Amino acid sequence: MPGLSQAHVPAPHGSAWPTIAPAEAGFDAGRLGEAVAFAQANESPWPRSLYYPDGSYVGNVEWNETGPWTEIVGPVRERGGPAGLVLKGGRIVAEWGDTARTDMTFSIAKSYLSVLAGIAFDDRLIRDVEEPVGRSVDDPAFAGPHNGRIAWRHLLQQSSEWQGELFGKSDQVDHNRQIGPGADNSRKGQRRELKQPGSLYEYNDVRVNVLSYALLRLFRRPLPEVLRERIMDPIGASPDWRWEGYGTSFVEIDGKRIQSVPGGGHWGGGLFIGARDHARFGLLMARRGEWNGRQLVSRDWIERSLTPSPTLGNYGYLWWLARGPAARPGVPETAFSALGAGSNVIWVEPERDIVAVLRWINGAATEGFINRLLAAQS
Repeated sequence: MPGLSQAHVPAPHGSAWPTIAPAEAGFDAGRLGEAVAFAQANESPWPRSLYYPDGSYVGNVEWNETGPWTEIVGPVRERGGPAGLVLKGGRIVAEWGDTARTDMTFSIAKSYLSVLAGIAFDDRLIRDVEEPVGRSVDDPAFAGPHNGRIAWRHLLQQSSEWQGELFGKSDQVDHNRQIGPGADNSRKGQRRELKQPGSLYEYNDVRVNVLSYALLRLFRRPLPEVLRERIMDPIGASPDWRWEGYGTSFVEIDGKRIQSVPGGGHWGGGLFIGARDHARFGLLMARRGEWNGRQLVSRDWIERSLTPSPTLGNYGYLWWLARGPAARPGVPETAFSALGAGSNVIWVEPERDIVAVLRWINGAATEGFINRLLAAQS
């Protein structure tokens, strides 16, 4: 990977983003073209409207969700077609589809929450990730013998075991939830006995929304506003992205009515954003929080975020890692990604200074694309 001083930093949105020829970037042009064609040919099976003909929302079908918590309470927008781009050294080496379209991005929003938590940490709003959340957030959600023991790290690693209801959604909705190829969600939503905070990994969107709410209480400002000011504007992102909450997620802070935003589109809402903006965000992570000579997020926080969790070896602070259960031959262990249903992917390989963004690829084909991309390196 080139030194940060040598790496290209894209100009802000509105200026041309320089491209680089595959051969100059160290790729075999034919094989790189095959990788792009593969992504285009393996479109997500989700309907473009995100609703099936019987009116069912894709999330409810995808996660076998039934019962009292299925109501869609945030905005939903029909999706575009397959799109994406590949950066090498900060320059565009391949691009396809509509990379400016502001589509829903589902759980990629979790990784943006991770960076917001990093800003809170750098600003000393979070003094210690091992400290119980309730010590800095005075709220019943973080009180009591169980929830009062939950630390920031537990929320960031999805091992909090937080119990309760937030904005009309119970933590039980994602009990026994599985994700990824071969996931069995036949028992999803069935209540199970809770473990001690920090002892069990479980992918649970209500608990991620609890993290977002806790960060809102710390910043005392809308999280999209903080993200725009501290991250998106400095990295030159477009003004088009937005982060939508639920109709039920407005709270009052310091006399102001503020909407808490979710870590995905499980019940609608979430981050609506284009592939090019995702690529800038991935590049910021590849550069360990530095952009054009400014450290927007501390390198220490980025390293923490990409450290395997004790409860899941391929998960950090809301980032997926190419380690532990996810380790594969030929894929550097330094690689990491933000993943959203549908499927939406920001894949970062810092050793080779590669960032790839995929929109609306069939999830089962993601590894196939990565294999082809790496094989195209000449």
